[in-house]
Amino acid sequence: MQVKCDFCGSMIDEKSERCPCCGAPLSGANRTAKEQPKTIEELRAWYIAHHLPPEEITRFFIGKDIREPKAFGIYRDSYGDFVVYKNKSTGERAIRYQGTDEKYAVNELYQRLKAEIADQKGNRPASSPQQPLVDKTIKKKKKRKGCLFAVGIFFVVMCLLVAIFDNTPPNGYYNYNGTQYYHQGSSWFYYDKEKDDWFKSYEKIDITDENAKDYKITNHEG
Repeated sequence: MQVKCDFCGSMIDEKSERCPCCGAPLSGANRTAKEQPKTIEELRAWYIAHHLPPEEITRFFIGKDIREPKAFGIYRDSYGDFVVYKNKSTGERAIRYQGTDEKYAVNELYQRLKAEIADQKGNRPASSPQQPLVDKTIKKKKKRKGCLFAVGIFFVVMCLLVAIFDNTPPNGYYNYNGTQYYHQGSSWFYYDKEKDDWFKSYEKIDITDENAKDYKITNHEG
């Protein structure tokens, strides 16, 4: 009897353990073949043995309860239940399985991993060399890092230009046209001798070497 492969859709003999077209295990009884992991630890070892990219790249988390969006994983909760979850891009969580059957729970994530690998192989051109799982995600991260680097360079250049062409005088006391002034930030203050106090000045102050000089006022509490 012929059955349909869950991964590539090919019709194959139901007695076969794997699809001869894509290499995926058959559904049903064959989903628990000897080489298939049955515990979380075995699944983690299988993941490492197949040289898959880091979990942060594939978004498959084994033995971890990750709450971030776009995460698929399995873990054991404080009550002893095995939980298989999928976090959507909105952050909403969907529970694929929760119960005491570790073998079944592991199989849920294992099959999803196998399907992801099959999708990657199916989307890769036949002439291209083998690429890591979710290779597009790596390229996007590199591109984002490049953009951030360019923005950083632009910011540094702008700061240097501002420093070079900034004619704002330094904070301090000045004598301008016979009046005592104090400059702080972008504001000017003048000293009124009659009121013996400082007031904010709205006059346009042009401090140059020709018409002003720094000086210090001592014994003055203004």
